[in-house]
Amino acid sequence: MCRIGSIKCRYPVHPSMALKLMLPQQEGHDNSGFALVMQDLEGVFSHYKDKPLLSLACTPRGIQLVNDYMETSGFTQAAEWLPDVRPRPGMRIEAMPRYVFRNYDYPEIYRYRAPAEREELLLDTRLALRSLLDAENAGYVYSFWPDVLTLKEIGDPADIAEYFGLADDDGRLCARNIVAQCRQNTNYGIVRYAAHPFFIQGYTLCANGENTLYTRNTEFQKSLHRGYTGFESDSQNLLYSMHYVLRELGWPVRYLKHVLTPLPAGEAATRPDAEALGIMRESLSQLEINGPNAVIGLLPDGRMLALCDAKKLRPIVAGANGDMAAIASEVCGLNAIMPDRDVSRDIYLNERQTLVIDNDMETKQWLQ
Repeated sequence: MCRIGSIKCRYPVHPSMALKLMLPQQEGHDNSGFALVMQDLEGVFSHYKDKPLLSLACTPRGIQLVNDYMETSGFTQAAEWLPDVRPRPGMRIEAMPRYVFRNYDYPEIYRYRAPAEREELLLDTRLALRSLLDAENAGYVYSFWPDVLTLKEIGDPADIAEYFGLADDDGRLCARNIVAQCRQNTNYGIVRYAAHPFFIQGYTLCANGENTLYTRNTEFQKSLHRGYTGFESDSQNLLYSMHYVLRELGWPVRYLKHVLTPLPAGEAATRPDAEALGIMRESLSQLEINGPNAVIGLLPDGRMLALCDAKKLRPIVAGANGDMAAIASEVCGLNAIMPDRDVSRDIYLNERQTLVIDNDMETKQWLQ
């Protein structure tokens, strides 16, 4: 089992806050990794919000491959932040030789194109870089998107935090939205890409659980979109389904749950939107999931969501104090970062609930 968590705040917070949220939940994970996605960045990235940010872990050869590709493709480097890593003997961490977080200017021919065209360019660029790095086993590219940073590492979360200085709130690295998980993908072979959270075109997702319909989901999703690739974890299916339903189809958030865990046919037939639900189930049945799951999602516009599987077999709770909201597998995580909140207003999601925290820190809920 793993543990997941997220923070949404009116003011920028440091990754140390995410660590503070996750570490009390330590009994529920196996200390095999730590990963996070940060959105709405400040600190060293505050002046580059409109410029795509490349998050990369690689070898020296990997840097050379990336540099050559980006130059040939017309991207020009605008800024770079290199973490001041702090290795020490005995650390449980499988560190890569280089970590690069680099902002780029778009190629000249894309600077005045529609946002949708630039978003497709960023996806194609990330996929191309991944292919280049994979071919020579030279590294990993996790995201390439404006105002988003991704870090994934194998090892003990406490050692990872020490190695990257994530416990030091020095103001250089901070964001208003953070999604994190403590655990590598230990159900299968450990692959860095398999560590949650997963990211595609502004959409972030992490999950605690299993998806027993992985094969059916995967075969269908491969036919839907060129960006649905990798599939190193069964939870990646949930990211791709979220992206497809919300971005490609343009449906409202409340219908995502109906795609992932449809209502029984007899119950759906009694609802005012029965026709729409029937069409969803018929056309997207291969995106249905099964098995225990608790899910946290972060949308391109900054909204944060949470939902559960149809049997409610994985824990998840949300709480807020006015300036900050958080979602976690266990309430002890919320207690660590918001001890002064009104605990009577905590929300323990049920099996038919979708929760969304908007950018005014208002919480909205829908029952399926």
